Amino acid sequence: MSAYVVFTRESTEDSAELDTYMNTVAPTFEGHPIKFLALYGQLDKLEGNGPEGIVILEFPTMQAARTWYDSPAYQAVAAHRHKGATYRVTIVEGQP
Repeated sequence: MSAYVVFTRESTEDSAELDTYMNTVAPTFEGHPIKFLALYGQLDKLEGNGPEGIVILEFPTMQAARTWYDSPAYQAVAAHRHKGATYRVTIVEGQP
């Protein structure tokens, strides 16, 4: 069953660190079955305070999503994301 990793950027703290993350994250996707569904597209905030940006990645399974997220390659790059911005990150299982 498909799984979705949802990155919600709440606020940017250090744009240089965030730029480093954005410029180095692509190689972490190699060898992983990822489909990009949303990449910081236009937001239409309907209720409440909306985030700065949203990314949605599709994986074939929850395990495939965790394998990428927990990989040493991604975690090394994610350190820049942690320094650069406040995010919420969630993996949600899709419907059959």
